[in-house]
Amino acid sequence: MTTSRTAVEIDSQPAVWRQAARTLPQHTAALPRRGERVAVIGCGTSWFMALAYAELREAGGHGETDAFAASEFPYGRRYDRVVAITRSGTTSEVLAVLARLRGEVPTGALTADPTTPVMDLADEVAVLDFADEESVVQTRFATTALALFRAHLESEDALPAGVRPLAEAVEDAERALAAPLDEAVRTAEQFTFLGTGWTYGLALEAGLKMREAAGAWTESYPAMEYRHGPISITGPGRVAWGFGALPVGLADEVRKVGGTVVESDLDPLADLIRAQRLAVAVAEAQGLNPDTPRNLTRSVVLADHHA
Repeated sequence: MTTSRTAVEIDSQPAVWRQAARTLPQHTAALPRRGERVAVIGCGTSWFMALAYAELREAGGHGETDAFAASEFPYGRRYDRVVAITRSGTTSEVLAVLARLRGEVPTGALTADPTTPVMDLADEVAVLDFADEESVVQTRFATTALALFRAHLESEDALPAGVRPLAEAVEDAERALAAPLDEAVRTAEQFTFLGTGWTYGLALEAGLKMREAAGAWTESYPAMEYRHGPISITGPGRVAWGFGALPVGLADEVRKVGGTVVESDLDPLADLIRAQRLAVAVAEAQGLNPDTPRNLTRSVVLADHHA
């Protein structure tokens, strides 16, 4: 079988994360300043990375930070800066927010394409073209954006306690690429991804990757919320995957009813790579092409958008 473009892009992540760290000084103008009250926006995968970054930044003491799906941005709320994550630079909802805030609130953006409208609408833009992708399914651009945010927090001594330096996360990413995927996980019929704090955004993203690439039945929750109802679906052939340590006793409860537990000592962002690999493996086992998921395009551009 020919290796999919998605798989190639997944494999490249340790290298592009390192490049993000090396090029950080070129991108800081688009990033939040210490003490600013910031909103981070995106759509789909980019929104989930925004959620993860918002938790990291606030927990690290860098400043109050909210994250919103761009379509749900609260225009009546005051922010010192708004930062957008948009791989394509053309997503309608993101451009609409930037256009409406222009001249009123300082804005920044992270994008992969320097030839798109976001370059004119955001005040400052970090162009991560080295992390751009051919696949419709986002993998390396999203994780590289979060890696850049982490590198910035680390450079300002604002990485939360317990979060590893990016260099260690890169090493873990290489381990994640080499680790075999358990057969019980590869052949499962249902997947629930769990996170706590900043890793909840990763859990959401893992679930989205499985749905996009493989059409899989997935759900995502804050880890403790899993016990408040969703655990009712757990049983043989079903997986509960934790990003970071699961709450004490939860893994035992999953195993007690026949579910499969996935835990890892990897950095949670690196562990997301294993979920990306799983999405490709499950898709290919069904005869699907992960590069061309059903009903999706690289960017959502609404016909009636007027930014």
